[in-house]
Order: sequence, then C-alpha cells, then structure tokens
Amino acid sequence: MSLADLTAIELVAEYRAGDLSPVQVIDDVLARVDELEPRLQATYALDPDRARQAARDSEARYQRQEPTGPLDGVPVTVKENIATQGTPVPQGTAATELIPATEDHPAAARLREAGAVIFSKTTMSEYGMLSSGVSTFHHLARNPWDLTKTPGGSSAGAAAAAAAGYGPIHLGTDIGGSIRLPAGWCGVIGLKPTHGRVAVGNPYPGRAIGPITRTASDAALTLQVISGPDRRDHTSLPPFTDDPRPLTMQGTKIALLLDAGPGLPVDPEITAAVTKAAQTLEAVGAIITEIPPIITREMLDGLDRFWRVRSAYDLAALPANRRAKVLPAIREWTSTADSLTPYDVFHGHTQMQSMSTAVDQAFAAYDFILSPTSPIPAFPADQAYPTNNPLQPFEHIAFTVPYNMSTHPATTVNCGHTQTGLPIGLQIAAPRFQDLRALALAAYLETTLPTNPWPTF
Repeated sequence: MSLADLTAIELVAEYRAGDLSPVQVIDDVLARVDELEPRLQATYALDPDRARQAARDSEARYQRQEPTGPLDGVPVTVKENIATQGTPVPQGTAATELIPATEDHPAAARLREAGAVIFSKTTMSEYGMLSSGVSTFHHLARNPWDLTKTPGGSSAGAAAAAAAGYGPIHLGTDIGGSIRLPAGWCGVIGLKPTHGRVAVGNPYPGRAIGPITRTASDAALTLQVISGPDRRDHTSLPPFTDDPRPLTMQGTKIALLLDAGPGLPVDPEITAAVTKAAQTLEAVGAIITEIPPIITREMLDGLDRFWRVRSAYDLAALPANRRAKVLPAIREWTSTADSLTPYDVFHGHTQMQSMSTAVDQAFAAYDFILSPTSPIPAFPADQAYPTNNPLQPFEHIAFTVPYNMSTHPATTVNCGHTQTGLPIGLQIAAPRFQDLRALALAAYLETTLPTNPWPTF
C-alpha cells in the first residue's frame, strides 16, 4: 500500500512511533497527485513547496516529541470556498473577482492549529449550486471510478481526491447534499454535521462544513478537530458533545426510507443495495421499519423557488460583464425568478420550515433513518444536472436536502456497486448532536458490507 492510502489515524500512530515521517508522506501524496491530476482535475491552488515546508516543520516537532495537535503532519485538502489566507475564493465561477482571502476560514484555521498539512484546495461547481463538477472557473472534475462520470458536487474535487487517495482528509461544504452526494457517488464517507457543529463563518440556513474521507474513523477525528464555537459564526455550537452510549444493534430502531416522495425514481440497483444493508443490520438485532416519504412535492418546489430568487438576487448585484460569465445553466434557472410573486417566495421560505418539521416528526420513533444518498448512480461528467434541465435542478436531492433544513447530522457510506462498477451511497441520518453515532453506524457498515478495491486508472 502506498503511503498516500494510509488513514489519518494510521499516519499519526506511525509518526508518534518514529516509523514514518510527514515528509515521506507528503512526497508520496504529491506524487499521486502528479500522476492522476491531469485526468482527475480535483485540485485548485496546489502548493507543493508550502506543503513540504509544513511537513518538515511537523517532522521536527515529532523528533522533539512535541506534536502540535491530533492531525500533525496529516495531508489535508480544503474545498476552494473554505477560505485559506492568501488564496482567492472564486466559488467555482469565472464571474468572481480573484481577491486573496485575508484570513483562514474557521475550519481551515482549526486544521492548521491541529498541525494538518493543507497542501491544496479542491474544485467545486458553479457557485456550489450544482451536484456536478461543472464550472466556468475550474477544469471539469471527474470520478475516479469512471472518468466519463461526475464525482458529484458541489464538493466535486474533495470527493474525487478522497477516492483517488490524495491523502486521508478532505473538507467539503453542504447546503442540499453537496458533501453526501459526491461522497456517495465516489464511494467514500461524507458527513454533513449537525448545524452549528462546525463554524461556517458565513452562516445561512442549511449550510454546513464537514469531512470527506475513506473511513468513518477519520471523519470522526476530523469532526472533533474542526468543531466548536467561533466568533465569526453566531450559530456555532459550544464544544463537542455526543451521546456517550456505545452503539449496539440489538433493539436499535431504524427507519428505512426507500422512496423520497418527490424527485427522480430510485434506480432498482440502489434500492436493492440499501435494502441489503438494512437487512444486514436487522440480522444482528436492529428493528427495521420501512417508512413512507418524509417530504412532499410542495416542499421541494418551494425550496427551489426560494433559492431561485435568492440566487437571482446575488447575480443581479454583479456588473453586467461579470454576470455574463456565469454558467448559462445557472442564468437560465435564475431567469425565471421574475415570474414569481412575493407570495410565491414567502411560501417557498415556509416550505424549508415545513421540511424541518417533517424530519423532526420522523425521528420521534427512530434512532436512525437509512435511505439511498441519491436515487441514481453518478451521471455523465459534463452534465450540470442529472436531469440535464436547468429548470429541474433539484430532482435528485430529495433524500439529502431535508436534513440540511432540519439541521440533523447525516453521513453517507458505500453500500455496494452497480453492475457497471459505480459506487452506491447509503445515507445515515441521526438525531441532532449525534454526529458520532451516525459515524459509528457507518463504521460498522464499512467493515460489514462487501467492498471493492479503490479505483486505479
């Protein structure tokens, strides 16, 4: 196994024992990036020189037996819309002015404080509004399992980098599924934490930052490093707490959601894989109950209308020459905003709360809710949307977006592959503040369900 494929937990143990150096590891990771990046296109602002210097500094700390934190020397990438000092934040679009960030975003700052080696940013889709890697600023990111397919989005590069072995930890952002969808389509772990668990710096309903990793244990370690309050986010929560009870399957009440209600129909291979995972849990004592859809067409359409107007407002604030650079699909979607009345917009906003209430009611009788992450496998890389229709942009997020609105934690874990070899994501949602329990269930499944070797190409 290459050093680039070691988990963060394995790396830190090797560093502490003196059997491995952060310098060796970053060299191996950068070699992997050099080899694969011409085809994968997952990175932005790759900085090998600064990374190697950070690795040398980490090596010196370990030699003195003074590591600075739990991720000292671990290679990490950060999605490009999570600011790092000195690097512009284009938000995936050529319409943004490239102004270097003046400070690290809270999550990036926590990583540096823990000793992590941030060696690159990762690519994202246009304004983070697409579940693909399509962008007018970045090269088109591709899925390591099949280069003709999308890695998903908007955390496109982060998920692709995790699956390809660009080191163990990658940070993404999620407002409707932008961590979980690409993680599911790339066969890795992706966690959208409880809202406020990780300070986002620019809080907005549904917006979250979380880890994308190959293992649930690495995701849990990362979450504990980046969580906690920050003055720049008034919604950020106090220091980390979680349910202290050990996870046992016997008697655990799990809802199985196989039909999201609105949106694309679920591919039969995905239904079969998710059902099999639920049966695996049932066989060791979990109580599995299939439940009806949680959200309605009215809720999903209301969300679409509200976000459409919000995005149209943002684009209208741009000078005409910059607005013309925005991806045509986004401009087409927002062009319909003028046809909506104030009543339509207000009703759309109320549907976000209706969605939240519906999720909260669903959790009244269950410890977890299992579902597909997406109703479909990864779609062609060059499509902005699975529907290939800008006026139907949200037909694939009906399983993921409810937990953004309700603030519950939700993670995805690989539960199988299609006949063509594409990963199938299983989503695990948990009650608020039980992020680590969701990851504990993901950890159980990742060691129980059959898996394929990581992709090579």
